[in-house]
Amino acid sequence: MLVLNSIDFTYFSFLGRKFWSQMKYREPGVLLWRGFTLQEFANQLFGNKLDYGKGRQMPIHYGSNRLNYFTVSSPIATQLPQAVGAAYSLKMDKKKACAITYFGDGGTSEGDFHAALNFAAVTEAPVIFFCRNNGWAISTPTAEQFRSDGVVTRGQAYGIRSIRVDGNDTLAVYSAVHTAREMAITEGRPILIEAMTYRVGHHSTSDDSTKYRPADEMEHWRTARDPVSRYRKWVQGNGWWCDTQESELRNNVRQELLQAIQVAERMPKHGLAE
Repeated sequence: MLVLNSIDFTYFSFLGRKFWSQMKYREPGVLLWRGFTLQEFANQLFGNKLDYGKGRQMPIHYGSNRLNYFTVSSPIATQLPQAVGAAYSLKMDKKKACAITYFGDGGTSEGDFHAALNFAAVTEAPVIFFCRNNGWAISTPTAEQFRSDGVVTRGQAYGIRSIRVDGNDTLAVYSAVHTAREMAITEGRPILIEAMTYRVGHHSTSDDSTKYRPADEMEHWRTARDPVSRYRKWVQGNGWWCDTQESELRNNVRQELLQAIQVAERMPKHGLAE
């Protein structure tokens, strides 16, 4: 999750709250950046009285109308055509904004991916498609999903300008998003970004990825290519961060998180009739 969330923060550090976001279930960093609090996350997880979804959603199916963040849904890639529709409405209203949607390499094997790209291309909707290509759709490697050169060629096939970037390089991702944002808004066209990265952890708590990929491969990406460690070295090298600050931050966030969980757990639930 470190790899995934580092991309989230990098991506949205450049995009304000006015940009509509259609995400899947691995982008909590986006909402944190926009101002969604840990308490609001905890309320949603426990489905308590303060949960905006009134306890009717699965945990991690968060959303915020206030922050222009569509509620998460589990079916893979369904958020892509929704993002195109949102982007097209922004275009019709002549707003200087764009929509953004996240998905993984596995999502590109769904029909909604192809429908969304074609829809965006022919309407010239200002939408940014951000594909996090981590090499694995649970236990299915990309080599067993498609024969093309990654995902960028799929965007190009639909007439969409496409960018490939090192997804573990924070500054490179920032630069790519900056370019995509300007193109989407000023030129009024869709853009696809393929961030090449790797899922160092298991897909879920019920998954044991050592059954289908080498442990030394996972360890290499965890140690040598970790984006958080790479970025930390850069900011520390510039004198902007130190180990003491990081230790204090970790302790403070841990206390804040535990407090949010305790408060959410004690909060009464919604009634069945609500």
